[in-house]
Amino acid sequence: MIARLEGKIAGIRGNAVILMVGGVGYLVAVSSYTLGKLAGKDQVLLHIHTHVREDQFNLFGFLDEEELRMFELLISVSGIGPKMGLSILSVADLKTIRLAIVNKDPSMLTRVAGVGKKTAEKLIVELQNKVHAVAGDEDGDAASGQDAIEALASLGYSITEAREALKLVGPEVKDVSARIRAALKNLGKK
Repeated sequence: MIARLEGKIAGIRGNAVILMVGGVGYLVAVSSYTLGKLAGKDQVLLHIHTHVREDQFNLFGFLDEEELRMFELLISVSGIGPKMGLSILSVADLKTIRLAIVNKDPSMLTRVAGVGKKTAEKLIVELQNKVHAVAGDEDGDAASGQDAIEALASLGYSITEAREALKLVGPEVKDVSARIRAALKNLGKK
């Protein structure tokens, strides 16, 4: 399998780049979001997902490993193939996609052609707990914030009350249970 390719961009064909590596031109499919970032670059290093089927050998390229891991998570869901995975990554940046999954918001995912409400909800359910593994620090904070909101809601507080109470908790408090305790103190003051 091919894991990384570094070379000169020899051309663009649709949503794919032709990457020249050691005299060989590789056709590497990329998301339109990644394609935009490649504009004006001559040399590039792409992290590669190699997809092999009976009749096809396709390469999918990503600028960083985080994007590659998100792609691999997306295609791990039954019914989501590599082309659909790339389409999902083309809709928005990684942070926005992760937050849509964490916040259980299918509306962003349904913007992708071929992803209906049921497919978006299936993606959210299957990736809800897995998406934290590829989250950056700021997304981990958002995920822990969502966990704290859900915990407060299970105690009978509205989502709005929970969010307002958590806003009063300082950013230095990272632990979810500590955030919940601090938010409960804020709610008790009202």
